[in-house]
Amino acid sequence: MPRPKKKLKIKCTDADCGNGLHCFKATEEMAAQNKVGQCRECGVQLVDWERVHSRDMRDAPNTFAMLKLEKVRHFFWHLPLGERAINHARRKGKTELRECVRTRLSRAIGPAHPWHDRRQTPMQEDETTALPYGQHATATCCRQCLEYWHGIPQGQALTNDELDYLTELVCLYIEERIPNLTEHGEVIPPIRRNPQ
Repeated sequence: MPRPKKKLKIKCTDADCGNGLHCFKATEEMAAQNKVGQCRECGVQLVDWERVHSRDMRDAPNTFAMLKLEKVRHFFWHLPLGERAINHARRKGKTELRECVRTRLSRAIGPAHPWHDRRQTPMQEDETTALPYGQHATATCCRQCLEYWHGIPQGQALTNDELDYLTELVCLYIEERIPNLTEHGEVIPPIRRNPQ
């Protein structure tokens, strides 16, 4: 019988401003006061939103630097990946992994009104693939995060260009976290659980 997965101790609205980790997810009150883009806790404005919203892959290093200023994104950039997630990526290799990422994004956040939006990418310990980690780290986890981080409005289906861009971001995250992935995968023996 599979063990129930434990939720991680992080929320999208967490901030630790004293350590430079903020939350840029605007409240309704912030939106009404034209304060979108500021940290909801301390009010600091650190992100060049116009630059990030341009969705230019050549500027991905800047986008990643900006994402890491938000506590929840920073957490997923630094959370150790589980052995199963690493092995999954190594088995797939870059080519097949790119297809998996695009398929997942297309289903989870591609529709104009995704089913179960804002809950389709759970935050759980010991994920079996690196994809959920990558989605949270790159703000490709739900349509609300897509809107404020990538400037893609809610309520409209993602275009092929948008899906291409978001797929590349998640793949770059995985390749940074799991260096030396081969193009077409490698043979990795499965992890056997000890019967108890």
